Amino acid sequence: MADERNRPQSGKPDTATLIQRLFRDEPEEPQPAQEAPQTAPEAGSSVGVITPPDQTDAPPEGPGVATAEPVEGAPATAEGVVELPPGTDEAAAVAAHDGRSWFVIHTYSGYENKVRTNLERRVASMMMENKIFRVLVPTEDEIEVKDGKRRIAKKKVFPGYVLVEMIMDDDSWYVVRNTPGVTGFVGSGSKPLPLQDREVKAILKQLGDETPKFRITYQKGSPVRINSGPFMDFSGVVDEILPEKEKVRVLVSIFGRETPVELDFAQVEKI
Repeated sequence: MADERNRPQSGKPDTATLIQRLFRDEPEEPQPAQEAPQTAPEAGSSVGVITPPDQTDAPPEGPGVATAEPVEGAPATAEGVVELPPGTDEAAAVAAHDGRSWFVIHTYSGYENKVRTNLERRVASMMMENKIFRVLVPTEDEIEVKDGKRRIAKKKVFPGYVLVEMIMDDDSWYVVRNTPGVTGFVGSGSKPLPLQDREVKAILKQLGDETPKFRITYQKGSPVRINSGPFMDFSGVVDEILPEKEKVRVLVSIFGRETPVELDFAQVEKI
């Protein structure tokens, strides 16, 4: 039986119905027909015969008939053409109508990549490509210095979390929530909360930055050893870390006096 935590709320009208309610002009109630005034028949006309007015151009009346003109380029729904509010960008309206958002799921620590693989397989096997689109494990390249050698390793930006772009409903919730390794959605109470647009843009921008970053394993006061340069094999204590310059200031004992030496991150190893 599926876990009921973080289950999306049901019983709400779908997006097309909400747009119809908000932006479509509702037809007015048909007005009762007024009786035509009695006039004397003219000479040569048939007595008692009333000629009805020409209704060729008259709009249809009655419940269920919309009077608003459809807007060209508006997104189509099962119920017809939806009129967009003034000033609405067409692309934004289509995206809102699509209903997709980014959500964050909890995973067991160290199982992020396995969860992504399992979820992608479930989406394919259960034919949910129209509701679950992308699964991301945000990582960044990191330079690690060990035994005087530099190597680049992948570091998870958000350990224990996976990002999923999806349309949230009961079916998509069930597929994601019951994927092995998933412990739940990030949200408030029983409602999964989507990421805000600015948060998504910041994460995607960070993923697009391919510049490797140094892994700093020391802090102020940590004992370190210098592995290259004129002070190679000297030991010292970290005095200050300068991340904007990718440098570290180390107090090195030279001729019995502590001397501050500014070095690159790659020149220093924690003892």
